Amino acid sequence: MSAIDELVAEFAGLPGIGRKTAQRLTYFLLKQPRDVSARLARAVEALGERVHACSRCGNLTESDPCGICADARRDQTTVCVVEEASDVLAIERAGEYRGVFHVLGGRLSPLDGVGPEQLNVAALVRRVGDGEGVREVILATNSSVEGEATAHYLERQMAASGVRLSRLARGLPVGSELEYADGETIAQAIASRRHVGST
Repeated sequence: MSAIDELVAEFAGLPGIGRKTAQRLTYFLLKQPRDVSARLARAVEALGERVHACSRCGNLTESDPCGICADARRDQTTVCVVEEASDVLAIERAGEYRGVFHVLGGRLSPLDGVGPEQLNVAALVRRVGDGEGVREVILATNSSVEGEATAHYLERQMAASGVRLSRLARGLPVGSELEYADGETIAQAIASRRHVGST
């Protein structure tokens, strides 16, 4: 296998990148000065060497604990459970949540061989039950079949803990039109409706 074919194969193995995009990226790098490829290689190597999971929440970080867990201004009594570290970024971008997180590292998927043992579930149950003062756990798994199954499994695991369990509301995105929404989204929006007005 040539160096070109090897790099194309590596790029094509990344999520969302097909063979043609992988070829374009490879040929783009070949047209650049050599230091561009060297910087990219160093950045990828540094990523593998310096980034690791936070020992407390599982978020990806270069420090331990991560910046969110170490921030004394965060509400340590509220834990938002997400599937992946990228979900932490999405929630943080909204700017409304001030609690801490727990990253599962995936979702239950028996067909793919992913059970509770492969996820960061045991650490979550310990965290909730060891007297750290957690009062609420927000289950923010995706609304896929696997995400819902994961949320139900976590509910059962923490039912006896005495903490308040909540789930993110589901429904219509801001700016969307009803006629273009699927039936499941509309059903979730109706189920998650909130009252307005004084009555």
